[in-house]
Amino acid sequence: MVIPVLRGVAAAALAVLSVAASTPAHAAETLPLTEAVTRLPVAPESREGYDRDAFRHWNTGDDPADGCSTRNEVLVDEAVEAPAVGPRCRLSGGSWWSYYDQVWVTSASGLDIDHMVPLAESWDSGASAWTAQRREAYANDQGAEASLVAVTARSNRSKADQDPTQWMPPAAEAHCRYIAEWVGTKLRWSLTADETEVATLREAASDCPDQQVNYEPAT
Repeated sequence: MVIPVLRGVAAAALAVLSVAASTPAHAAETLPLTEAVTRLPVAPESREGYDRDAFRHWNTGDDPADGCSTRNEVLVDEAVEAPAVGPRCRLSGGSWWSYYDQVWVTSASGLDIDHMVPLAESWDSGASAWTAQRREAYANDQGAEASLVAVTARSNRSKADQDPTQWMPPAAEAHCRYIAEWVGTKLRWSLTADETEVATLREAASDCPDQQVNYEPAT
């Protein structure tokens, strides 16, 4: 009678292990913006040693066989009206909605691909300790829609490397989405925020009671 009992215990243990193995190690989360802000680790920022070249960006993208850089893959993915893709991934036609300033753009050359959390800000917030490979993954992250966003060159260059304490999208109706995507990107990459930034995010979040944050930790 002992053997069947042991077999039953073993089977139960295997079932538990099977469930554990099938559970994603990095599960996606959806939570209210106000709560998401509280999950940001708070730490001082430092730009010491920052070099933009430490982040290899616009590599061969998610599909090296398509001949497009990360930049062009994002442009194709975010187009409202798809552009024609010619030799060497030359884009023509198409249309895009730049949500920062709420305008339509009908030429890829009028768009920049913005890193939601700028490379310099990510350096300040923890990326300075990353490997070169992880910084490259961050700079070309297409695993989350919010990480890279096609917007007008004007709005992107106005933002530069500033955080929400210093810059917000010119269109007020974009603020809640922008704050949510900023916070989601920092959580995705386990980036910190300084006290001034957290205070700004907390205040902005209070004006967005229905805003949700969606993020999945980067591997």
